[in-house]
Amino acid sequence: MSLFKKIFGGANDVTNEEKNLESSPFLPKEQLPADEMFTSNFKKNGGKFLYCDGLSEVHEQFLNILEENDWFECEALCYDPKLFSLLDENKLTYDNPKEPKFILAGCENLIADEGSVLLSSNQIKQNKPNELPANIVIFATTSQIVTTKSDGLRVIKNKYSKEYPTNITTIKYFEKAKEEDFLHYGSSAKNLYLLLLEDL
Repeated sequence: MSLFKKIFGGANDVTNEEKNLESSPFLPKEQLPADEMFTSNFKKNGGKFLYCDGLSEVHEQFLNILEENDWFECEALCYDPKLFSLLDENKLTYDNPKEPKFILAGCENLIADEGSVLLSSNQIKQNKPNELPANIVIFATTSQIVTTKSDGLRVIKNKYSKEYPTNITTIKYFEKAKEEDFLHYGSSAKNLYLLLLEDL
């Protein structure tokens, strides 16, 4: 080490005090971007995440989901006319289904800090999560990812100024809990696939 560095210190030298300050438990942790946080938490909750670059890839991934679960020639539940084409092209019945194998729906938002899906009466009518089929396929876009549930509710409030949706709920658990605890009480685990379309 040169004499000048010993006396004046190197430009890139960091003192022990500065190092300790950087890793202090009292400083807020550096937060991940919302999309990375959502992906990580969603997978931790047991969700199946399918990223799509374009609409053709959405159709392809939906077909893969049908093949994986052998859901051809079955009934599905769907309340969104924009998604009917996915069901029509695969010859699936969705008009007054008696025993639907899955529900195909959009969502209001994707909540990053929980890894959950925010739904309302626009997607699931007045059904409670435990009244929905055990299998759910959600179609969403990257612009629907928000950091917290309160951000999601704010988006709903701004989006629907007159006809505010009812039955606003989140689905967070996508696999059966190994041990039931009070956090899981009253929630029903769903087998959930997310078709996430890049739109940003």
